[in-house]
Amino acid sequence: MPKMKTNRAAAKRFKVTGSGRVRRPKGNAQHGMIGKSRKRRRRLRDNDMVDTAMEHRVKIMLPYG
Repeated sequence: MPKMKTNRAAAKRFKVTGSGRVRRPKGNAQHGMIGKSRKRRRRLRDNDMVDTAMEHRVKIMLPYG
């Protein structure tokens, strides 16, 4: 069997942690920050985890995960 190809779009968006969970950046944090409240900008700063229901789908796209 040939090796599975990594989905490059997914590889740029997701990272697998040491414990096997999947990290993702939060949406709506690329531009237009002046219109957002300080509290909202602060919440958007850190990465978030992919929901456990969707983790398996993401890991299929990242064969090394």
